[in-house]
Amino acid sequence: MPDWWSYEPADFLLFSPRVYYRMLELHNAALWPAQIAMLALGVALLMTTPYGETTAQRIAGLMLGALWIWVAWSFLWERFATINWAIAYIVPIFVAQGVALSLSAARADFTPAAPGAVRRVGLALLGAAILLYPLVAPALGRPWSAAEVFGLMPDPTAVATLAYLAIGRRSGWLMIVPVFWCALSTSTLWLLQVPEYFMPITGALIAIALRIVGTPLMTWRPRSR
Repeated sequence: MPDWWSYEPADFLLFSPRVYYRMLELHNAALWPAQIAMLALGVALLMTTPYGETTAQRIAGLMLGALWIWVAWSFLWERFATINWAIAYIVPIFVAQGVALSLSAARADFTPAAPGAVRRVGLALLGAAILLYPLVAPALGRPWSAAEVFGLMPDPTAVATLAYLAIGRRSGWLMIVPVFWCALSTSTLWLLQVPEYFMPITGALIAIALRIVGTPLMTWRPRSR
């Protein structure tokens, strides 16, 4: 029997990169052409997020909440849990996040969009999650059928949600689950030894930084003389 220290971290995974990306391909094939609709929804979110108009923001928040529940069922439960039993315990967390986002949107629990550079960087992060994430697979030599699309896959959905929350100054506790997922996904991709492993956690750290930097700017008011 080999010594325990001879194992590498990837040896403790229940699946290989080939199995993981094949799962993505099967998921995309089963849902086609939903990818087009999700990209359209993402562009709509990108266009409405910078503004504080109540109705648009409420619709955007409800949409994100519904997408978290959709991803929980269609991808995590129907696909990912079949190759990783631990994912079954993540599904209720995703559903709870979707419900929380929806309730927050229904209560109009937000303040106007963050100012200046915070807004611009946040919009760039949101745009990357929606428009650039699907390009990662072909850029790394994998087929388009393995592309990760906002609203269908958890990683771009989590990063986009964090950008949305950071820009719009929603309740900070709504960022906990997306950050948790980004950390978990990064650890999984690192164990798979794939080059894009850093992307989820990088998006999460940028969103956290925007939240920290932007909050004082949102709450500060010049003193009247």
